[in-house]
Amino acid sequence: SDSKVTTCAAVWRMPKELESGSHESPDDSSSNTQTLELLCHLDNTAHGNMACVMWEPMGDGRKIISLADNNILLWDLQESSAKAVLSSSAALEGKGQLKFTSGRWSPHHNCTQIATANDTTVRGWDTRSMRQIYCIENAHGQLVRDLDFNPNKQYYLASCGDDCKVKFWDTRNVTEPVKTLEEHSHWVWNVRYNHSHDQLILTGSSDSRVILSNMVSISSEPFGHMVDDDELSDQEDQHQEEKIKEPLQDSVIATYEEHEDSVYAVEWSSADPWLFASLSYDGRLVINRVPRALKYHILL
Repeated sequence: SDSKVTTCAAVWRMPKELESGSHESPDDSSSNTQTLELLCHLDNTAHGNMACVMWEPMGDGRKIISLADNNILLWDLQESSAKAVLSSSAALEGKGQLKFTSGRWSPHHNCTQIATANDTTVRGWDTRSMRQIYCIENAHGQLVRDLDFNPNKQYYLASCGDDCKVKFWDTRNVTEPVKTLEEHSHWVWNVRYNHSHDQLILTGSSDSRVILSNMVSISSEPFGHMVDDDELSDQEDQHQEEKIKEPLQDSVIATYEEHEDSVYAVEWSSADPWLFASLSYDGRLVINRVPRALKYHILL
């Protein structure tokens, strides 16, 4: 508008026929295109451009957090989501024009914490008081692009950025990262934990590659699958005990090079834990599976 680009946010409702559990086939070509119902806008006129919007990970879907320029806004959806009321907010304070680039709502701590990225800094916030609870200054040497929480370990957070690195943090002690991955050769746009197996990490980068890593040493099962004593003979028992005490090694499982341009989005399937998708600037959407051998190694 007026030769300026503004980014806004709104809440929409899907048609009933498309809701999960309905028996309609979504690819039935005879059916007409359904239109989404606009429920409400998240009014950001006083707060600047929206950088991202996050639903509360658990709960009844009534709470949304949006990041607009240097503001964190907590919205409450009321009257069957036809109205969004701003229930609380906080602002980034400091020198220069501070702006959020991304954020993530933690599924832990009763959903009372979020992490945000601005410039090279990662911050944690308590959504009840809208106060800062931790701050990782210079988390990356350049802009932080994305964050993700470990779904099984409540204090573990992954970040990635323009310094080509992926870092893993324990938010109780943020002086040093727990681990650093340096496999990409350009900006890392996205980092995603697998929802079911937190050792599997997916990253996408401007080097046109998607990398699947096995960060087993900082996962919720760092010593592998624990075996019941009854299942083992004496000799096996001794051998197994030696094996269990050693943490398993972290490694890159696979590098996917089907894209010809920057990969700016990677995402795990919410229905199948072994399936993931990536999207790049060349307009290519690629769907891949975790290698079968690794899948069975994790399961068996």
